[in-house]
Amino acid sequence: MKNLRGALIVIEGCDRSGKTTQCKKIVASLKSTSIPAEYMNFPDRSTAIGKIINGYLTKREEICDEAIHLLFSANRWELVSKIRSLLQQGTTVVVDRYCYSGVAFSSIKTEVLHCSAISVNILF
Repeated sequence: MKNLRGALIVIEGCDRSGKTTQCKKIVASLKSTSIPAEYMNFPDRSTAIGKIINGYLTKREEICDEAIHLLFSANRWELVSKIRSLLQQGTTVVVDRYCYSGVAFSSIKTEVLHCSAISVNILF
C-alpha cells in the first residue's frame, strides 16, 4: 500500500489560549490510533536564529520591527525541509503557531503586505 502524505495541522491563537495543550492532545490522539504525528512550535528557540529571537523576546536584545519579522520568518524557513520530509513520510505535523501568527504580530508594527509576502511559499 502506498504511504499517504501526512497532514499539516496548525493551531493559531492568542498567548496563553491553550494552543500548546490542544496541539499535544491532537498528537497524543493521533498516536493512540497508530497515526504517526509530531509536535512542533514556533518560534523554535533551539535553532541559531531561534536563539537570536529568544534574546529579543526576553528583552536581552533590541531588534527593529522589520528585522525581527524577518528573523521569525527565517526561523520557520529553517525547518521547512524537516516539515516537508515528515509530511512525505506520512507523519502528521501539528504546529503551535506558524506563518499567520508572524503576519498578525508584525502587522501591528509594519505593513501587512510586507509581513505576508515572505511567507507566501512556506505553505505546503
